[in-house]
Amino acid sequence: MDPQDRIRIVKLRELIRDVPDFPKPGVVFKDITPLLGHPAGLSLAVEYLTQPFRSTRVDLVAGAESRGFIFGTAVARNLSAGFVPIRKPGRLPHDTHSEEYALEYGVDRVEIHRDAIHPGDRVLMVDDVLATGGTMAACCRLVKALGGEIVGIAFLIELAFLNGRSQLYDYPIHSILRYESENAAPDT
Repeated sequence: MDPQDRIRIVKLRELIRDVPDFPKPGVVFKDITPLLGHPAGLSLAVEYLTQPFRSTRVDLVAGAESRGFIFGTAVARNLSAGFVPIRKPGRLPHDTHSEEYALEYGVDRVEIHRDAIHPGDRVLMVDDVLATGGTMAACCRLVKALGGEIVGIAFLIELAFLNGRSQLYDYPIHSILRYESENAAPDT
């Protein structure tokens, strides 16, 4: 990474706000809303999510509800690809396929339209944060079940100390800001 990119990534990091004890005591939440409200920061984040895939054929970008929609649609536009929303149950109006995944205390489910992806479509997965990997792993299973080929997964933030990569098989993973511990500054 060239020195200018390092400086830009440090500036992106400054737009991420730590919120202690949210959504529960002991958790330090990485709030991206300051970055979303900063035009240059948002543009730079989308560009860094896009860059590694510019020379890859991408037919569709899939994003998980809800912040994956924000970054995924912008990355899809940059790659001249379509966008596929992956939603929580009951929010898609047509025939769906669903996948369950484990939460800390229970299970959740994500859904995709059955006709959103066709066999052989090359799909880039995009979300804001990689934490434990459960949501993204379920999203990947949805895409694979419909015959899509996952060409990569891109995240703005990776909470490496939660080991979410281990849930994502051998897919190429790109993250812009990587946090090695909950309270540490990110590696760039």
